[in-house]
Amino acid sequence: MNSENKLKLSILDFVHIYKGNDAKKSLQNITEMVQLAEQWGFTRYWFTEHHNTTTLMSTSPDLLSLHAAAHTQSIRVGSGGIMLPNHSPLKVMENFTLLEGLYPGRVDLGIGRASGADGRTMWALLRSRELSEVNDFPEQLDNLLSFFNRNFKETHPFSPIHPPGDKSMVPNMFMLGSSEGGLQFALEKGLGFVFAAHLAPKLAIPVLRAYRSNFKPSSYLNEPQSMLATIVITAETEEEAKYIAGPAELMWAQMSTGKRNLTFPTPEEAKDHKYTPQEELARERNKERFVIGSVGQVAEQLNQIAKASLVDEIMIADFYPNQESRKNGHELLAKELGLVQGNN
Repeated sequence: MNSENKLKLSILDFVHIYKGNDAKKSLQNITEMVQLAEQWGFTRYWFTEHHNTTTLMSTSPDLLSLHAAAHTQSIRVGSGGIMLPNHSPLKVMENFTLLEGLYPGRVDLGIGRASGADGRTMWALLRSRELSEVNDFPEQLDNLLSFFNRNFKETHPFSPIHPPGDKSMVPNMFMLGSSEGGLQFALEKGLGFVFAAHLAPKLAIPVLRAYRSNFKPSSYLNEPQSMLATIVITAETEEEAKYIAGPAELMWAQMSTGKRNLTFPTPEEAKDHKYTPQEELARERNKERFVIGSVGQVAEQLNQIAKASLVDEIMIADFYPNQESRKNGHELLAKELGLVQGNN
């Protein structure tokens, strides 16, 4: 844990389009939420990258980070993550150089190895069917870091490219992962590391402990910097938290059985839903993806998870079913963990 022995909290926003809302409203929700998160003492506010879905507006983490930074004063903003296979490393470097230059010391670049998109969507993003079928992430990552460091070898075809700015305009960089693959890149390059425990809960603790044990200082980081991301849903009571968590549990159960583009049901609709045998099995298997309970229960569990995984920061993957429940849950947890005192 950190020197103050206080667990830090951050938020990973998927920019859900809630039932009864539209895309514009989901974007307006960001402004309110990031400003409140800053008031409540959250460390950072990140955005995911998703494409070809009608229920998420998180298509461009860099643009959303710019918006979030422009409407706040101190909270860190960034991507969780930029899915590098979908992008030109040069363009990613240019965009995050701009962000870091505009908001120095506040920008994070979380880097993902997967595209998170189907082949046709990758083709549309990359303008090339051939590129959508190539797995060249190691080369992409090397190019991204070399653009930031401005240290391509003279023989490299990109060495004559000289982007504006300088090496002071480099964001805080993290490798994202839900397996040992992401871990190896984080260790090889000396980057921060974030493990998506909601995607692979059983691997989270051993992989994060391995990161801490094997990290070596680099030009980016002097000491290891790691976070655990997981779905957290809390309220004043355990009963209320379980009720609020119903939509997310139902969505994840249905996703596990192959359904896509699911809109959040309301808590009442989720409560009344009759689970199929397949959905019920998935729901049971998915329990480790969630931390659900009263604010006291959740705070205790998160402290235990952090201690076991050797992290001092939890990134909350935000799957609350509406704006009011997530505002309430985030504020309650911030107060319980001592991030904020009293009412704002």
